[in-house]
Amino acid sequence: MMSRILTCIALLGLMVSSAVAQEFSGLARINADQSHVSDEGRKGVEVTLNLSQGVPYRLFTLTEPPRLVMDFKEVDWTGLAGDAFIRTDRISNAQFGTYVPGWSRMVLNLAGPMEVSQAGLSVNQTTGGARLAVSLSPVSAEVFAETSGAPRDARWDLPQPADVPSRPGRGADAPLRVVLDPGHGGIDPGAESGRVTEKHLMMTFARELEEILLRSEGFEVILTRTDDYFVSLEHRIALAHRAEADVFLSLHADSLAEGLAHGATVYVLSKEASDIASAKLAERHNRSDLLAGVDLSNTDDQVTDVLLDLARTETQPRTNALAHSLVEGMAQRGGPMNRRPLRSAAFSVLKAADIPSVLIEIGFLSSPRDLKNLQSPEWRVSMAEGIRNALLNWRKEDLEKRELVRQ
Repeated sequence: MMSRILTCIALLGLMVSSAVAQEFSGLARINADQSHVSDEGRKGVEVTLNLSQGVPYRLFTLTEPPRLVMDFKEVDWTGLAGDAFIRTDRISNAQFGTYVPGWSRMVLNLAGPMEVSQAGLSVNQTTGGARLAVSLSPVSAEVFAETSGAPRDARWDLPQPADVPSRPGRGADAPLRVVLDPGHGGIDPGAESGRVTEKHLMMTFARELEEILLRSEGFEVILTRTDDYFVSLEHRIALAHRAEADVFLSLHADSLAEGLAHGATVYVLSKEASDIASAKLAERHNRSDLLAGVDLSNTDDQVTDVLLDLARTETQPRTNALAHSLVEGMAQRGGPMNRRPLRSAAFSVLKAADIPSVLIEIGFLSSPRDLKNLQSPEWRVSMAEGIRNALLNWRKEDLEKRELVRQ
């Protein structure tokens, strides 16, 4: 009972009272030199964040894996480095960044179950600077599971995807509605190589591809994110459905530790990964939501499974044709393509049963050649043109096949 009370206090009472919260405004900056996570021995772990000013915040823990999630409205994390920030092996990793516009998030991966035993934000009345101190104490796995879980609060939670007006016609002459999904974002940077991050590269590439498609005839384009903020996997798929998308393209530029992956690759959904590398990439992509504090653990019931399978029976051949067309289109624009450019994996973001959906690894940040290409505006334009040509060809062939089926 005491652990539950303390958790509730951490979530609500110590978050910041509504009266005090009204006094906070603007963006707080982290003081990296005076912020750290330290080991307090038997007491547990102490998290100290020094900020340029006070901001509303909330804390909660999540399971599988055990994490402490700290949300703020909002914090500029510039200058904070994970290696210097964490001074204990009781915290295995720290992620921080934009959650959604106006929200910032820090996620600490816990080496074992711990609960928030005390938390408080003090504000220096002279300088305006603020210090958030959070104490974590070891607890049993049972207590941790009982007291963990994301709270529901409209002031903090992700907004629902905006409604996209339905277009009037779905005939052969209607524009092809393409949903572009720039991978990662906000607190989830994706792959990194020095100062280059996957989330920024894919946002840039998505914008360039959007412009090329819109300048061509016959396309409508919607992006799942338009800036550097976090979008959960389920919201990406939900947006595609609300947009009544004809095609869903998830854009990535990953990294493999083995360093053997080179060139563009197109993935379609499969329950079984086509190779070890695909399995590793699927695990990394699908766990990004866990690291950002979102749990996609809901399981379809039997009736839903049957309905989804029926939808995929029609959609899967069209998806495979789209993937083949994309491989050919990018190859014709010079690629370079991976030696096995068409693969399959259990990517959660491809699980829209009624929308042809593919994931495109434009290249790999772990490959020096690909990294150089990905940073070249000229090369990115060439690949975007290859994708546009592929979509045009696929659209033409898809309509022709549908007419044959109707006859």
